[in-house]
Amino acid sequence: MAYPYLGDIVRALTGADVPLPIPVFGLSVVAAMFVAGAFLRRELARLHAAGILGFAQVRGRKAHGAPAYHAVDPAHIVSDLTLVTLLAGIAGARVFHILEHTDQFLADPAAMIFTRSGLSIFGGLIFGTVAGLVCVRRWKLPALTVLDAAAPALMLGYALGRIGCQLSGDGDWGIAADMALKPDWLPAWLWAQTYDNNIVGVVIAAPGVYPTPLYEAAMCMAGFGLLWALRRHGFQAGWLFAVYLVCAGIERLLIEQIRHNPVLDFGVFHCTQAEAVAVLLIVGGAAGVALLSRRGSAAARRRQAS
Repeated sequence: MAYPYLGDIVRALTGADVPLPIPVFGLSVVAAMFVAGAFLRRELARLHAAGILGFAQVRGRKAHGAPAYHAVDPAHIVSDLTLVTLLAGIAGARVFHILEHTDQFLADPAAMIFTRSGLSIFGGLIFGTVAGLVCVRRWKLPALTVLDAAAPALMLGYALGRIGCQLSGDGDWGIAADMALKPDWLPAWLWAQTYDNNIVGVVIAAPGVYPTPLYEAAMCMAGFGLLWALRRHGFQAGWLFAVYLVCAGIERLLIEQIRHNPVLDFGVFHCTQAEAVAVLLIVGGAAGVALLSRRGSAAARRRQAS
């Protein structure tokens, strides 16, 4: 069963028919933003206290004819950074979804742009990261260090966002489930769901499809635990973000094997857009891990000690 709007959840829990037309997926994104932002804020404050991430003097509006400068506290930039990356991420997620379904877009552009479903996580990741780096450059903060701080929060935010996909039934489910392969000890709802009342209005035949948002949420929560445990690493700045790229790539590559996504023709290769990007993330992340694994810098020693 899916719950597209808050009123649906209230009705399921209490039986009361309260008109609350607030999208559950939107609420999940907001909740993910605040929770992930809290962890990012905590990590930035820790790095600042350790002397790894300092203040910067940023040029602002002119005061009495002369440029005014103000200090940027890394522990207090999260709200602006989150808002910018969120808006850019939504735009990127929509753009990548359109690129993946160009035939539908050409047939009805407005429907593709304003649909309530159809967001590509990798499009959001790429656009959001670029927008965030623009902000970081303006604030004169070390980009690789900020990326390291953001890595666990990104994984956690994605996990919480996938819970919203599961609750609302926004179409990010898997292919038809093969019940013959289901382990006897596993509950049926963890193997197949029909997402009745889903927000995209699709009727799924019994026994249902793989609830891939649940699988992704579980894998990403495990990835968050790993990244959070490794955040005091003694390697070069950017190492933890490289680990994040590897984890994100592996997670998505695995889930794509049972996801319902269009297969694209890349000439020699035939794969989904997400599979292609996932492979690039794994390769790029692995290269980053290898290149940044040298220990011994003063910042790395402070990171371990803090």
